[in-house]
Amino acid sequence: MQKNERIDALDKKILSILAKNARMPFKDVAAECGVSRAAIHQRVQRLMDIGVIYGSAFNINPKSLGYTTCTYVGITLERGNMYREVASQLNLIPEIVECHYTTGSYTMLVKLYARDNEQLMELLNDKLQNIDGVVSTETLISLEQSIKREIPVVLTDED
Repeated sequence: MQKNERIDALDKKILSILAKNARMPFKDVAAECGVSRAAIHQRVQRLMDIGVIYGSAFNINPKSLGYTTCTYVGITLERGNMYREVASQLNLIPEIVECHYTTGSYTMLVKLYARDNEQLMELLNDKLQNIDGVVSTETLISLEQSIKREIPVVLTDED
């Protein structure tokens, strides 16, 4: 986000509505906000231009494509400054959907999907652990995703 760009109460209301349903028609957002459809369109475009809203995607249920195992893998690197090189290698593994450079017990944390435990073992043994600089991994299998949402948009007294 650009430093001198402010987000006002209307922007926050729009963000709050779209965070709940990104496919809501602008005319419905406009009605809920009490402004014109053109105003909503202009506001959303501005929020995109300044980097508040980014990307545009559909959420795909991995299970519908046969990926039944959701896993988080903590990765310890030989040296922290190897992060970018290792991240570029991890990016070549399509089953990895997130990668974070972290503090704490691990240098990196990745989220990946595997079809089953056999594929997970192949990903760990044949791919992740063979990347130069990876010292160790710890695997946590997600049994269920209980919460998934956008960060809340809160109106303050200043708005």
